Amino acid sequence: MHSAFKERLTVMLRTAFGDSIIAALSDPSVVEVMVNPDGALWIERHGGGRERTLTQLAEHETERVIRLVASHIGFSCDADHPIVSAELPETGERFEGVMPPISEAPCFSIRKPAGKLYRLKDYVLSGVLHESQADILCSTLQARKNILIAGGTGSGKTTLANALLSEIAASGERIILIEDTRELSCDATDCIALRTRDGIASLGDLVRSTLRLRPDRIIVGEVRGGEALDMLKAWNTGHPGGVATVHANSAAAALTRLEQLIGEAVVNAPRSLIAEAIDIVVYIAGRGNERRVEAIAEVVGLAGDQFSIRNFKPSENFEERKAS
Repeated sequence: MHSAFKERLTVMLRTAFGDSIIAALSDPSVVEVMVNPDGALWIERHGGGRERTLTQLAEHETERVIRLVASHIGFSCDADHPIVSAELPETGERFEGVMPPISEAPCFSIRKPAGKLYRLKDYVLSGVLHESQADILCSTLQARKNILIAGGTGSGKTTLANALLSEIAASGERIILIEDTRELSCDATDCIALRTRDGIASLGDLVRSTLRLRPDRIIVGEVRGGEALDMLKAWNTGHPGGVATVHANSAAAALTRLEQLIGEAVVNAPRSLIAEAIDIVVYIAGRGNERRVEAIAEVVGLAGDQFSIRNFKPSENFEERKAS
């Protein structure tokens, strides 16, 4: 796309957003901006939950925003293609727009990258993590165990992954980040960030390419499909100490979810590989001030055809568990 045209689209999009959305996107405390089919503008603040603003968008205003974002990525948005998934120009926020007929009226959501890098000590101070849980995670990272972070939408899986990355960064290891949209943040001196591109490189493609880039640790922003199999193989063959996130409603369900995702690539998902490759599952739940790490579980192996996991006790650390 010609740079002048691209720049003109960016200016048009900022105008279409209007003052309220621009202010919300500029506010470091705001993590998500949402416009519902009824035109109501909602925002979510970090640690503060969602709130409805006084701003009301007309249907044509919401539709204009969606169409401008679609134009920016060269996508034709119409009744046959009513979903627009993209990143906003220049700033990179994750945009998801939906149009009729799959919604009653146009609506969209904008997810902002974390404005602040939270560390494990910040989680302890805010009550999201117990101090003993932070110790477990630090010991796990030092022992180069593979960690799977599970939780629902908006539970803070990626933010927690970034907190773990901040601990890894001081190790001096070579870190490869793989994700669909820009959410992971790592200040390591030797770090490469790879991102998927529709029709060019899938998450699975990037995982396989990463093996040729001499990684010490492979970090996957979110596992959504059959690439889970490639990731587990990589972790299990000389690249331990990885971190990934997955949508799931418990620590145990995270392993089942991985099995389902691998099933998209192969007929029989290898449970033994999952049990061998995943060492620790961290389950985070809630939103805003209710967000908590509810469980940290060790994957013991298989008991028959079921995954066997053991939750860490509140006062137990990783070294004590290993000794027992």
